[in-house]
Amino acid sequence: MSVHAFVDQSRRGDIYLVVAALVDPRDLKRLRKLLSGLLFAGQRELHFKKETPQRRRLIISALVEAGAQAHVYLSPCGRADEKARQACLSRLTDDLLDLRAGRLVLDSRADRDIHDVRTIRDTLGKRPSESNLTYEHLSGGREQLLWVADAVAWCFGAGGDWFRRAAPLVGRTVEVTGST
Repeated sequence: MSVHAFVDQSRRGDIYLVVAALVDPRDLKRLRKLLSGLLFAGQRELHFKKETPQRRRLIISALVEAGAQAHVYLSPCGRADEKARQACLSRLTDDLLDLRAGRLVLDSRADRDIHDVRTIRDTLGKRPSESNLTYEHLSGGREQLLWVADAVAWCFGAGGDWFRRAAPLVGRTVEVTGST
């Protein structure tokens, strides 16, 4: 299975979430078109935190109907956000190698992207014969498929009805320990 992964994150209390939307290369164009079609005139990107509850319901319903899928990685973080993120990212990278993923796109965090690059390189270095994974950081305004991960991360972290609505999108939940 060759997939592309689009990653965003969220923090809820003492839990750090890394969400990877997994997209088959054949579905890239279709899902990007769907997401772009959900924008209001003049809107550059969907950012779930900024959307109204009515829009959130519409977006999640559209993603469920489209068959979008995501994996969620959770880690306790306390005050160690970066350590928790990197533990999740290392596990995610290993899982992407198992899936024979071709591309990993992470939502850019500007000067903190270097931490991700270091973690990904270290993880890929442990499996050099399987390291055909390319990766890059982009902003949500440049890659619509990051919006899927953003929506799932927000809903998963919000819990309750939002968690229930996003549950069909979550193919796998992985608890990562040893990060705090």
